[in-house]
Amino acid sequence: MGSFPIATTEFLNPLDHEQFRKQAHLVVDFLADYYSNVEKYPVCSQVKPGFLTETLPDSPPTQPQPIESILQEVQKHIIPGITHWQSPNFFGYFPSSLSTASFLGEMLLTGFDIVGFNWLASPAATELEIIVMEWLLKLLQLPKLFSFSSDGGGVMHSTTCESFVCTLVAAREKKLSQIENEKGETLGKLVVYCSDQTHCSLQKASQIVGISPNNVRAIPTTKSMNFQLCPDALSRAIEADVRAGLVPLYLCLTVGTTQTTAADPIGILCEVAKQFNIWCHVDAAYAGNACILPEFRHFLDGIEDANSFSFNAHKWLLTSLGCCCLWVKDRTDLTKSLSTDPEYLKNKATNSKQVVDYKDWQITLSRRFLSMKLWMVMKSYGVLGLREFIRRHVKMAKHFEALLLIDKRFEVVVPRNFAIVCFRIVPLSESRDEENGNRLTKRLLESLNGTGKVYMTHAVVENIYVIRVAIGGTLTEEKHVDMLWDMVQEHANTLLAC
Repeated sequence: MGSFPIATTEFLNPLDHEQFRKQAHLVVDFLADYYSNVEKYPVCSQVKPGFLTETLPDSPPTQPQPIESILQEVQKHIIPGITHWQSPNFFGYFPSSLSTASFLGEMLLTGFDIVGFNWLASPAATELEIIVMEWLLKLLQLPKLFSFSSDGGGVMHSTTCESFVCTLVAAREKKLSQIENEKGETLGKLVVYCSDQTHCSLQKASQIVGISPNNVRAIPTTKSMNFQLCPDALSRAIEADVRAGLVPLYLCLTVGTTQTTAADPIGILCEVAKQFNIWCHVDAAYAGNACILPEFRHFLDGIEDANSFSFNAHKWLLTSLGCCCLWVKDRTDLTKSLSTDPEYLKNKATNSKQVVDYKDWQITLSRRFLSMKLWMVMKSYGVLGLREFIRRHVKMAKHFEALLLIDKRFEVVVPRNFAIVCFRIVPLSESRDEENGNRLTKRLLESLNGTGKVYMTHAVVENIYVIRVAIGGTLTEEKHVDMLWDMVQEHANTLLAC
């Protein structure tokens, strides 16, 4: 075996403050230039699999490399392989709305690099998180039941999947403690309920906590009901499982589903869950952001009867990935199922019961100072600024929807709830052959994305192929939406003339 040569350089100080100042300035300038030019890049990366392994060396450099040459390599090799989520012409998936304030918050939290697993590890990290979660609670008009001033409280996770896992574990342990059977026997009987529009991460989270995929009930939804979960269908599914000797455990409701942004009716579905002593979680990963606006708050009506609620500030609240905000009605449900108490973490503050140790609210022990970036965002833009940011995107989505509605070649497949528009080409034949419409709509999407000028994603609902236009990018303006519409018309003209 070979060996690395002995280093000949002098000792390096990896955190020399003057070098940090110089190099950080270069990186900020590099990123500022990137944002100013991001519209010029193909929105979706055009590279082929393995492009980097064919280009970059297969061993690390022996000698230190200057930041200037490293950034040159980023420009030459990395940027071509990036799908540019911050492009104003990125209309795929859900938005990822970065901001200057969030970026600066990331710099601060990375610069401090604290590991805030408990209060003592960094009191400011814990207490700022509590404050920010209480601010958001008031902004969303969540009931006091979810507040630290009651028995509830909020925590920041990285993603919705993590919040699913934590609430599923809490629900599982609570249910098992109520049942006298052996845990192994009962675990195989636990059932999770959702709609067929619920995000796939719930399926993954269920498997992680030991729920069999066969015990996850994805209840079918219909276009006639705008793909909402039907209370009667839910009741029938639960009753059938009870008759079969199974144990209903957990219900996930969604406000703003991934495919069409459907919104489940929270109040009446929570009533069903309550009848069977089922933990009810409301996932508003995308649309929860819009609910800071008074005109959208009605989508959360009935939330007081849920056990937990989460949304992702990194989707539409100008905060970088990841920042999932979770509230629970009874914080002991989390801490009983997730807490650890090793000798080396024992301290007077924890023993006093007057502090929050967030390690007991999440999967991992370690945690980042996530509240710093969301605090920076809320301080920098204020409630009025954040509301105006979201309203601007909703206005653009209404505009795009109106353009589609006046062109008989297109159909808006589901009513627009927020800032995502789902449309398709209307089938050409008199019999309205759905396969014909699906084929044309898919070709239209491929043609548009193939230009590199825009990027959208698709969904299939009730066997209908739809194009999703997600408007929410920080840099997106009405001119970009108008350009997209011009392209849709141009490519549809060519496609339908064939």
